[in-house]
Amino acid sequence: VQLQASGGGLVQYGGSLRLSCAASGATLDNLAIAWFRQTPGKEREGVSCISLRDGITYYADSVKGHFTTSRNNAKNTVYLQMNSLKPGDSALYTCAAEEYSPAVCNLVVAPNVRPGMDYWGRGTLVTVSS
Repeated sequence: VQLQASGGGLVQYGGSLRLSCAASGATLDNLAIAWFRQTPGKEREGVSCISLRDGITYYADSVKGHFTTSRNNAKNTVYLQMNSLKPGDSALYTCAAEEYSPAVCNLVVAPNVRPGMDYWGRGTLVTVSS
């Protein structure tokens, strides 16, 4: 499975961005696709996870209410809509995939957990100016 993240950029405080993660390869519909973010000197944080088959979504507490993940299976693409952005959301955002189970996604969004994922894309940088 190959993953390609895009959509990052510079946005002002309170603005919005939509990230995309395009997936390719065989047997995609049994996957979960997760978004992670990381800043220098900090641990990687899982922010969201979605089942490609059912569309069930999971979010870290830190982003609930202002990030939304969705999928377009026809395009093999997962999105991360980020609203009300603040400087603390600035990070390198990366998408990753793993065979879906509720346990996998719950681990993604759990605090202080660094789950292994089978497939990783290259990140896209989000910078929020104050």
